[in-house]
Amino acid sequence: MFIVHCTVAPGNIIDVAMDADSSIAIEACTDIHRHILKNMDREVEDYGLVVSSPDLTKPLQVHRQYLKNIGRDVQVKTLDNEKQEGTLTKVTDQGIVIHTISREAVEGKKGKQTVERDIEINFDQIKETKIVISFK
Repeated sequence: MFIVHCTVAPGNIIDVAMDADSSIAIEACTDIHRHILKNMDREVEDYGLVVSSPDLTKPLQVHRQYLKNIGRDVQVKTLDNEKQEGTLTKVTDQGIVIHTISREAVEGKKGKQTVERDIEINFDQIKETKIVISFK
């Protein structure tokens, strides 16, 4: 398991999001919650604690989440607000590669053709990456 984020919100609400390379069970979140409670003193400072796994609608936040989701469809929004949607095929230390399939007009061909591309996007150009949920 690994930490996706840990924040403290107004009112001393501690929010910890955990993930794992496969899946994370509710029991694991409960165990982590108990471990944190056992190691923090409420007598010193009162707080609320939430331990959860990341929501599928939330953007990917850490490198390990990208690795975990190779092979899944993603939507990437870049810093210039351009959106790319495709299958996450590769993750490096510098960025990602997504495989896209689209119907486009191709010079010298009649009608639209199916065009496949591998698009490389550096992490420093990514505003957010979300998993595309499909019910097909």
